[in-house]
Amino acid sequence: MPRRHRPRSRRSGSDTRDAGRQPLSAGLGWPERESAPDGEWLVRRVPGSRATKFYRCPGCDHEIVPGTAHVVTWPAEEWGSVADRRHWHSHCWAARGRRGPTARRW
Repeated sequence: MPRRHRPRSRRSGSDTRDAGRQPLSAGLGWPERESAPDGEWLVRRVPGSRATKFYRCPGCDHEIVPGTAHVVTWPAEEWGSVADRRHWHSHCWAARGRRGPTARRW
């Protein structure tokens, strides 16, 4: 009789094909709605343990390196496609009303 090459136990009915997949918002929670003079925004806080890519902060024009806690923002009136989302340092997002936009350096 041939041997079984599949694991016999499965974790609480989950499919082994989906074991490494998680929803896009897994562990990040729902975005918070913020009102400011520059409009209504949806803001999601990203803990450093979930930050895995490099981003450029529009507030200071410096990189947000992996492992750095930051916020992701998009306009509340729109559905917020990927093109509308911006990753900010938390302190740059909080200070955006006190300073103007930074010119991009090439």
